[in-house]
Amino acid sequence: MTIILFLIVLAILIFVHELGHFLLARACHVRVDEFKIGFGPKLVKWKRGETEYGVNLIPFGGFVKIFGENPDEESTHGPHAKRSFVNQKRWKQVLVLVAGVTFNFLFAWLLYIGIFSTGINAAPEDFPQYADRFTNERVMIVAISPGSPADKAGIKAGDVIHSIAVENSKPALTADSRSLVTEIQNVLNASGGNLITLDYVRGDQDYTTSLKAVTGITEGKYAIGIGLNKAVTFKLPVLTSVGVALNYTWVMIKNTVIGLYTFVATAIVGKAHLSDISGPVGIAVYVGDAYQLGFSTLLLFTALISINLGVINLIPFPALDGGRVFFVFLEALLRRRIPAKFTNTVNLVGFVLMMLLMVVVTWQDIAKLVM
Repeated sequence: MTIILFLIVLAILIFVHELGHFLLARACHVRVDEFKIGFGPKLVKWKRGETEYGVNLIPFGGFVKIFGENPDEESTHGPHAKRSFVNQKRWKQVLVLVAGVTFNFLFAWLLYIGIFSTGINAAPEDFPQYADRFTNERVMIVAISPGSPADKAGIKAGDVIHSIAVENSKPALTADSRSLVTEIQNVLNASGGNLITLDYVRGDQDYTTSLKAVTGITEGKYAIGIGLNKAVTFKLPVLTSVGVALNYTWVMIKNTVIGLYTFVATAIVGKAHLSDISGPVGIAVYVGDAYQLGFSTLLLFTALISINLGVINLIPFPALDGGRVFFVFLEALLRRRIPAKFTNTVNLVGFVLMMLLMVVVTWQDIAKLVM
């Protein structure tokens, strides 16, 4: 299920990004030769008008082949050169290039509107201004340590704790809306290895399990390997959601830019680690975790990925949209066209470097899972 969800999310986000390029290219009367999801061997293809559409075998990507984006003799001086990307006015080139990023941000905004207007599960401290709308307050398990007693007992992220009772101890602690997370953690620590009976809710089903806390998970304390947080549900009127979602999208974009800048800055001075970033495998794991916490959480994470995809594509690095925009601005400053052979070579090198980074990060993600 995790793999299927990840592929669905990835395909949707790639489609949204490439759709932006496609629609703006068409609006600017630039010829679009291909619109494909995935790389590698073709699974299915069809042609409509002048554009070939299709789905390829390797789902980690997608592309729109715009005539003249990687200029050659035909697109520069051929019979259809007027509809070539390279021969358009520079403002049109920039519009086409940033359209994918813009669509990623717009898609995140639309997701946030849907989430806020239909109901969102969230931590109360994330939205204190809507405390009067909170319902269904509960203590939720948000993370499970692999190999821990909780993991072995079949407890999952998204489960809601109802009560905890320790053998030969005081009466059970009922984890209602008034309970603090620290109270539950204190009960687990005070169990001292005695048998714990845990009642919890998953979906509409009640469950009971018995397990023992151990040391070594949390330094100096007994624990069963669960991360806890208070959770609430709330929703807003649709019109209110539009403005709230717009502001939330802006905040998430700003935070993503700041996080990326911080990572790059620390990388320059040699203090960053590849473990700070995740590739497709790591993101797939996060998608699965988000789904376990609820559908609204999955949509929140999807919107966040969409924003990250947009921000990363704005980086002025060869082969990324930002790198291509940089070349357009450079040509405007130089007031002449940069040789196509040079730009194509630089973009190819940039693409190869990104693929190598993807391989390294994916290998690291796999290593984390098997450790």
